[in-house]
Amino acid sequence: MNEAQAIAALSALAHAQRLRVFRALVVAGPAGLTPSALADALAVARNALSFHLKELAHAGLVTVEPQGRNLIYRADFARMNGLLGYMTEHCCQGSACEVSNSPGACTSC
Repeated sequence: MNEAQAIAALSALAHAQRLRVFRALVVAGPAGLTPSALADALAVARNALSFHLKELAHAGLVTVEPQGRNLIYRADFARMNGLLGYMTEHCCQGSACEVSNSPGACTSC
């Protein structure tokens, strides 16, 4: 992942509703969710959800697949992991990090 891709992904996630949508898709796993299921689960208007899904797709964080009459949205786990890797690439100045009991917390930093 390059800097421009990281900025696009972080910008897309820098909105509370889009972050909720993305997290719901991560929880759903490879099966993904339809927009209707997402709207119901998150209590979001369908037109607002459509806008947020387009923003996430434009940033490469979600994929969409037509399945019959439905669209299935899925988190792009490779892109998510790429963003996490980009953010932690030079953690601790290249030396091994020891993670504390808190998820993602580096005790060396």
